[in-house]
Amino acid sequence: PPTPRRRLLVSNSTLRRVPGPLAAASQELLRPKMNRVLFIPYTLHYQDAYAKTTREKLESLGYGLDSIHESSDPEEAVRKSEAIFIGNFLLQCCFILPDGIPYMGSRAGTNVATISINTTNDMPIVYPPSLQVLGLVPFTINPHYLDPDVNSTHTGETRAERILQYHEEPNTPPVLGLRKEAMLLVEGDKATLQGVTEARLFLRGEKPAEHEPGTDFSFLLTDSNSQKP
Repeated sequence: PPTPRRRLLVSNSTLRRVPGPLAAASQELLRPKMNRVLFIPYTLHYQDAYAKTTREKLESLGYGLDSIHESSDPEEAVRKSEAIFIGNFLLQCCFILPDGIPYMGSRAGTNVATISINTTNDMPIVYPPSLQVLGLVPFTINPHYLDPDVNSTHTGETRAERILQYHEEPNTPPVLGLRKEAMLLVEGDKATLQGVTEARLFLRGEKPAEHEPGTDFSFLLTDSNSQKP
């Protein structure tokens, strides 16, 4: 039988208020007998420092870390990995994820775990080969989701307005707005909101809804165009 999917999708990598829940979720995601995690820190310049910080965090949980940018054969490193953690990522470096492998993502790593980067906050400083990405979950996520500042004089569109504009297109999937300190744990056919902040769910044609930590989002895994029951 196929291995149940195991995903941990985090809004941001600096989780000052939730180190305990993040550690618990990480250990719940990773297999008990697992030893090492393959880290993918592809950004422009600071892979070494990013890998060093992440290695220290994972070692505190009892796991070793190998960074793909240090490997002489990145494709072979992916094929042999026990689990994969993506922090920042460039779409030019996309790869095939082994079936059933546990996956952790934060920031851009959460974006590329979804079906597209249509709802990313990042400027496209390089031209990607496609807006379609890994498709580990059948919807999109907006990490670092921000609420409008009532005291701001900014007159541009808010995050919510941008996502609603995205949903003006037909057949667009749900968008989960993950605020900082929020994460989504996916185990098999079950998806649960974890962390300490609420998330905002956008379904095409419906009013955005707030959801507290502990919310069961499993229905989002069944159909990319599913609507909340």
